[in-house]
Amino acid sequence: MISLAGRDIAHAWGRFLFTGLGLGLLLGVTLTMAGVYRGMVDDAQALLDGSGADLWVVQKDTLGPWAEPSALPDDLRASLSSLPGVEAAANAIYLTLQVRHGQRDLRVMLVGIELQQALLPGQPPQLIAGRLPTARRFEAVVDIASGLNLGDTVWLRRQPLTIVGLTRRMVSSGGDPMLFVNLPDAQEAQYRRDPEAVRAQRARTDLLPALAGVNEDVRSAIDALQQSTGSVNTVLVRLSPGADAQAVTRAIREGLALGVHDRAAMQDILIAKLIATSARQIAMFLVILAIVSAAIVAFIIYTLTLGKLREIAVLKLIGTRNRTIALMILQQALALGLIGFASGRISAHLWAPYFPKFVLLIPEDSLRALALTLVVCALASALAIRAALTVDPAEAIGG
Repeated sequence: MISLAGRDIAHAWGRFLFTGLGLGLLLGVTLTMAGVYRGMVDDAQALLDGSGADLWVVQKDTLGPWAEPSALPDDLRASLSSLPGVEAAANAIYLTLQVRHGQRDLRVMLVGIELQQALLPGQPPQLIAGRLPTARRFEAVVDIASGLNLGDTVWLRRQPLTIVGLTRRMVSSGGDPMLFVNLPDAQEAQYRRDPEAVRAQRARTDLLPALAGVNEDVRSAIDALQQSTGSVNTVLVRLSPGADAQAVTRAIREGLALGVHDRAAMQDILIAKLIATSARQIAMFLVILAIVSAAIVAFIIYTLTLGKLREIAVLKLIGTRNRTIALMILQQALALGLIGFASGRISAHLWAPYFPKFVLLIPEDSLRALALTLVVCALASALAIRAALTVDPAEAIGG
């Protein structure tokens, strides 16, 4: 029985093989879409793990630095560092923007952090090349997904940054590579206004009736306050081993009147809120693609069987049992599914690195795809078997 299916495949092995490869491309796309969703979730998890924080302190009633705007005074760090149970605290700024490298614009997540003091939360957990910035300004570490190399210069607003270190898998929830700079560079990029805007603000200040007759020193103090860049988006807090996280959280919320999120809350914000719409869209597309793939697989198997009705009629005339013919069709359908799955998985692994976003292909998704493919092939072969066994041999041969 096995040799009967094998001989039939060998008779037209080229068509059978190329049909399986074509089916594999379709299955490869399905696996890739599942990998895109997995990659989005993994990016969000990498963002959390890479921050090295246990608590994220933000402006009250906001969702955190990655989901909503938040502004805190940068001197708040000292108050948080002195709380019982806090091992370290670090100011941080997160800002998605465009930087320029040569003639190319590059979208990055700018991370302003205190890089000169080692082992603070928010710093890149490991470098694959180079070093952390030693100068207080104008040096940066970037993820290798940016395509930048050591020694390259990128322009952040109007200031140049020299790449002195490279890291890996430090990206935003949207897949943008992170660019780590010292906090003053990030503060200037986010809060410093251009000279024209400063002059316009000074002119509006001068027209305020409440400032009529105020001396120049007061006016200068007002101008300095308006141009201040002493703010951050969040303060990253790392707890001491064995510290009571709930007690620290309560002290921050009640004592300092600030918002604070722990790791579980931030994970929920990132996955359930920030990337939820994109995830649902990919999930819908994946469901549609799976249905289309199943329909195409069934159509291919049914068509291949109908193309062999004359050969099946001859087998019936020479006394071949229906069970043998049914088993032959089932074996060919399953063989086609296995070839398609193998080529699809290989294709997905080959083109996944070239996607602009991270594609995470996990064995569990491959096993589900294999099981679904074999089930669809078995069901399609059942329809094909029914059509093959009900054919009249005389009509098939005569036709």
